[in-house]
Amino acid sequence: MSSDQSQTAYAASAADLALRALDALHGIGGTAMAAEHVEGADDPKAALAAIRIVGADLFAPCLLGEAVFSPQDAAAVAQSFVVFPTAVSTPPPPPQGAAEPWLIAWRDWATATLLARFTGAGATEAGATAGPVDPFGTPDASGTPDASGTLGASGPGPGEGVLAPRPTGAPALSDPDQAPGTGTPRAADADTGWQRWSVRMGQLSPLALPGLDSPVRDAARAAPLALARGATRAVLRRDFPTAARITRWLALLSAEGVPVPFDPVPLVEHLRLHGGGPRLALDVAIAGRLLALELETP
Repeated sequence: MSSDQSQTAYAASAADLALRALDALHGIGGTAMAAEHVEGADDPKAALAAIRIVGADLFAPCLLGEAVFSPQDAAAVAQSFVVFPTAVSTPPPPPQGAAEPWLIAWRDWATATLLARFTGAGATEAGATAGPVDPFGTPDASGTPDASGTLGASGPGPGEGVLAPRPTGAPALSDPDQAPGTGTPRAADADTGWQRWSVRMGQLSPLALPGLDSPVRDAARAAPLALARGATRAVLRRDFPTAARITRWLALLSAEGVPVPFDPVPLVEHLRLHGGGPRLALDVAIAGRLLALELETP
């Protein structure tokens, strides 16, 4: 199979898995959506790639709904890291390094952190029974992730079962309070202007879930106005997938009590009406749950 064919297969499988996650968020479907996705796939490797693509959002039904994360799903997520291992070292943030590996590293960290949080273990014990957690709680030192993205004192030490270490840096905004278009980027490829910065934050939307404190979330908390501008700009450009991803940050900030420039509820309801496939629908549903909305399935 060629690289293009593989990417097409991975994307199709990811769309199917996103739909399963969306159903689980609505209380529909089985209790082991990721494992069932792999077991029923014609191409198990593509199904495992889909787990890495959907990533941390696989935990949304447990964080924001009533689903219980199953040992079978824990094993499937851990297996996806075995088949598609992370880089030995975390890539530098842009502009020092390329953007895509750095974005992937952050998304992988989010997935690995939630896996450890729900199982109380790293890769070496990923099949452990998953119990209930407080989605807005703070990880402690009982085998759950600490601020570095590694496990606490009673869990494996550095390099022992850590699926994905935490990258450094966060998307840089030159001045979150400046008027649009007045910033001077520090480098030609730096995401310091609010337009590019908000898009970059949208690419990191899987981190817009409870329990994933990081420099990326700190960047979102410091710049709700830039996020609001970015979401509005994406809607006006009819780029609804980008708008939904950025809106997730606004919904999370609102849920945390951070003042945002406008009520995100009408925006979430507007985006829900535009379809666009399972990935967009999942982003909108997550934003809705963060805002405690009961959205109908489109």
